[in-house]
Amino acid sequence: MNHANQPLTPARIKAHRIEFTGSGGEYFRVWIVNVLLSVVTLGLYTPWARRRTAQYFYSHTQVAGSPLEFVAEQKRMVRGFLVFVVLSIAYKLAVETGQQLAAGLLLFGFAALAPFLWAGAMRFRLGATRWRGIRLAFTATWKEVYVASWPVFAIAAIWTAVFFTAAALSPDMPAGIAETPGNVPKLPAPDGTTLALFGLGAVLTLLCVIRLEYNYRRLFIARARIGGQTGHWKPRYRDFVKVWLATAGFFLLCLLLCGLVMAVLTGGSMALLPSLFGRTGGVYGMLLLMVLVFLSTLLLMVLASLPARAYREARMFQLVWNNVGISNIARSKTSLRTGGFIWLRVKNMLLTLITLGFYRPFAVASEYAAKVGSVTLYLKGGTDQLVGELVKQQGAFGDAAADALGLDLIG
Repeated sequence: MNHANQPLTPARIKAHRIEFTGSGGEYFRVWIVNVLLSVVTLGLYTPWARRRTAQYFYSHTQVAGSPLEFVAEQKRMVRGFLVFVVLSIAYKLAVETGQQLAAGLLLFGFAALAPFLWAGAMRFRLGATRWRGIRLAFTATWKEVYVASWPVFAIAAIWTAVFFTAAALSPDMPAGIAETPGNVPKLPAPDGTTLALFGLGAVLTLLCVIRLEYNYRRLFIARARIGGQTGHWKPRYRDFVKVWLATAGFFLLCLLLCGLVMAVLTGGSMALLPSLFGRTGGVYGMLLLMVLVFLSTLLLMVLASLPARAYREARMFQLVWNNVGISNIARSKTSLRTGGFIWLRVKNMLLTLITLGFYRPFAVASEYAAKVGSVTLYLKGGTDQLVGELVKQQGAFGDAAADALGLDLIG
């Protein structure tokens, strides 16, 4: 008898707040050891560091009164890390030695493998997750993964068309392959038509990126499985577009405010130059001012993008966690406040800069706690009844499906 498609016994819905029981101080001890060993081993400790980090956050995340478990095998993480390093080194060598054809082929290969790598990472991540002994799994087929990945290939097609069209409009456009190693051809001076063409390509690329994010999140939730129950997904593509558009508007507002601050500071500095350097030192003062303006502009660009990125992260978190669930047995809601999360991100960034990076683990822990602690799960019946039913359904589903082929990477 197949238990996977049977609904649970009707029961009263109970709310369970997800809790993070860790702290920045505790995570600092994990983080500092990871950093030191990664430096000493020239980065080879990375897979061990990632496992220790995942185990810390999983074990301190309480879901309906029970912690999550991260049970990934270390050797599988090491193999995935080494494959990634080898491919990255091969691409870097091809670029630095001027082998642009080889670099292009590798880049195309990465694009073709990207869906496989993503699905392998999701399969590995969920397969390594346990809750009260119940395993999770990502059950999407490779056909579903590649169908959902069509924006990746659309982006490649868009830019291929852009460059071919630009070459047709501009006779001096180079073929793109250096005649001698290290000799990179220069593009001709762009005109209005070329700029419009590249602008159109950028807009279409952004829409494809949004679609790809939507497709992957939807596939991840819809094909995630706990016991014999699958995920439930409600958001639509237009909801994602709205979040991205709102983020763009928020970024422009932040950029405008930072520009006004920059203009005021620059004007004040110009007025102080004669008194600080005198007439003979005006040239040196102007050079110093130009350097400071350049550095300040970079800093202000970061400051302008930081609130916008935090805004998008909070809005996307709200969109997803207010509209997903597990089959007919669980739904989730989040109380995360956008303004509060933006302020937390800005404060963490400033404290991280002031402490030369040593506040980073406290920042990560506080942001994780803010997001996870804002989620409430609404479950049908008591947790013991739920666990018993899921264990039966897991047996019907079979452990073999959770061990389906996938590249062993953790995202």
